[in-house]
Amino acid sequence: MNLSPKQIVTELDKYIIGQDGAKKAVAIALRNRYRRSQLSAAEMEEITPKNIIMKGPTGVGKTEIARRLAKLVSAPFVKVEATKYTEVGYVGRDVESMIRDLVECSVRLVKEERFNKVTEKAGAVVDTKLVKILAEVRRLDRGETPQDIFEKNILEGLKKGYYDNEVIEVEIVDNPKPMELVPGGAEISIGSIFGDMMPKKKKKRKLSVKEARKILLQEEADKLIDNDSVNEEAIRRAENEGIIFIDEIDKIAAKGSKGGGQDVSREGVQRDILPIVEGSTVMTKYGAIKTDYILFIAAGAFHVSKVSDLIPELQGRFPILVELNSLTREDFIKILTTPQNAITLQYATLLKVDGVDLKFTDEAISEIARISEDMNATREDIGARRLHTVMENLIEEISFEACGDSEKEVVIDKDYVINKLGGDTKTKDLKKYIL
Repeated sequence: MNLSPKQIVTELDKYIIGQDGAKKAVAIALRNRYRRSQLSAAEMEEITPKNIIMKGPTGVGKTEIARRLAKLVSAPFVKVEATKYTEVGYVGRDVESMIRDLVECSVRLVKEERFNKVTEKAGAVVDTKLVKILAEVRRLDRGETPQDIFEKNILEGLKKGYYDNEVIEVEIVDNPKPMELVPGGAEISIGSIFGDMMPKKKKKRKLSVKEARKILLQEEADKLIDNDSVNEEAIRRAENEGIIFIDEIDKIAAKGSKGGGQDVSREGVQRDILPIVEGSTVMTKYGAIKTDYILFIAAGAFHVSKVSDLIPELQGRFPILVELNSLTREDFIKILTTPQNAITLQYATLLKVDGVDLKFTDEAISEIARISEDMNATREDIGARRLHTVMENLIEEISFEACGDSEKEVVIDKDYVINKLGGDTKTKDLKKYIL
């Protein structure tokens, strides 16, 4: 998708409130990807992405910005926590696993695209198989109707969904589940060891026509898709379009001390991550991948440590630093009303299932925002996640009483909010005043 930076920010505004600096930085980084792709191969080699560090409290939109960015352009995207990795020699995940995860994501994206391209062709083959099975089941109902007309009628009924819930017996490929060599590590499939030397084992299963069609469609599509070209394209995309979001990077900073113990291990993790971000070649089961042109976005609250506590070499690989601000009352009001997936709309949609038409007055929205801001100020600042806590407490009784036996309208006004949540704001957290 060829979007200008302004268009990218406009798209992000549909889901994320405020944080204009961060949105602008990621929009420019994404546009630079497109600009680079238009250059000659020699010029592309010289241009590497400018990685970004997002600094800001939890719940202000750091992860959401990166996730929406990747979704916007269908780019391979993985989110990892820096705290999951440990220095080489310690027990923990290897930092290279983030690259392998990215390639897996890229393979899934490419396979999905190829699957959509061959669906029509594979669907015709599957429909023929299902018609034969259904015709066999109904052979006694045919009477004087010629076989071809009989099967044509079944095909029409199949396409209209008349047989979706009918149970049939189908023969499908029995793919053994891969086993993990190490928990959370590499997987191995016994079938893949021998490849095509042994015929694929099949088994009979009783399934509804709808379920059978889904499984058979996947089997037929796999026959039409060239896995080698899928892997090549997936590696290319991961290398040139991949985005890795490294969260909690502040937790591996040395907190300004030069002592041993944990700080040594934290610095070790940083040094292990450094070559991945700098540019190296990682082996995966789909082939070798260069990390030079992957966009890395790191994020952390940096309450205890500072960005400058990261080792200088790693700081140098994240030249763009953007600060995200704590959310204000006005931000909370916008979050409750503006985004396409606003939390008030989510609750209204859920309760509509049980016949409850949930509505909020403007004064109620303003009061919810005020309470959320107060709670973040007097307790832990957890950003927009505070709204989930507040809304759950507010809607709890309505959700409990709703059972779908009748339709009714429920209007939440300012008085209702104060009655339900007023006590929460009176109870101040005094821990900050205790020495």
